[in-house]
Amino acid sequence: MGLEKADDAAVYRVRPDLAIIHTLDFFTPIVDDPYQYGAIAAANALSDVYAMGGEVLLALNICAFPADMDPAIISEILRGGAEKVREAGGVLAGGHTVDDKEPKYGLSVLGVVHPDQVLTKGGARPGDALVLTKPLGAGIVTTAFKGGVADPEHVAAAVASMTALNRTTARLAQRVGVRAATDITGFSLLGHGNEMANLSGAGLRFRLDALPFLPGAREYAEQWLFPAGANRNQEYFGCSVAFAEGIGDELQLLLFTPETSGGLLMAVPADRLAELRDLATAEGQPLWVVGEVVEGYGIEVE
Repeated sequence: MGLEKADDAAVYRVRPDLAIIHTLDFFTPIVDDPYQYGAIAAANALSDVYAMGGEVLLALNICAFPADMDPAIISEILRGGAEKVREAGGVLAGGHTVDDKEPKYGLSVLGVVHPDQVLTKGGARPGDALVLTKPLGAGIVTTAFKGGVADPEHVAAAVASMTALNRTTARLAQRVGVRAATDITGFSLLGHGNEMANLSGAGLRFRLDALPFLPGAREYAEQWLFPAGANRNQEYFGCSVAFAEGIGDELQLLLFTPETSGGLLMAVPADRLAELRDLATAEGQPLWVVGEVVEGYGIEVE
């Protein structure tokens, strides 16, 4: 699984019962606390392994720091990343560092999965339920934070969401036979949803009143505190999305707003949904049924 289809990671079969997953991601700081920044960046990179249905095996640091940056700050960034890799059950085995004027941090990650259990964006079928495992809004909350107008409680909730791993969700997906999944990151719910719809040859229908949002997200949308990426996503994916009458421009743009270390969007067979809910409840894993896969193409928001 490589460049011919836009999935979340590369997958390479090494024998009939084993495939490796390879991915990488890194970005500039989105919060002030260096430990939190490292943890968020690591969780975001690890998420692509979970989106493919795998488990994390090995990770390498990707680092770009100013030459005069305080070593104590660098140590905290690396500690945040290392502790997330440990939480994922993986091994952090070094990495590479270069000088750069603006800090950047992330991971190259290796995971494993059975070749018959790889989750892809292209496995959704009409009648499947659409399940989301984290609330939306991290992108707009962190943008409000950068602008100095975010409520600290809203930022804390966003950080807690971004640092939460998608490991439990991926395991539950395997147990109930989920066919399609992707993680919601920079292309937004509607952008990544559009990729799932296109690769599955089906349509997705979201219910606005079922979508979960982080505290403050809708408030900041009403103030139009959107990152530039929201407009880019809307320009690129907007032609494939139909909104019901009465959904305001600010809510439309909120659904195009980039996320960082978001949850998994899964297409769950209708006859397995109740089992997934029961397992998630037992594990303390939140999830929301936010729509369904339908015949057709593109995305509807009602």
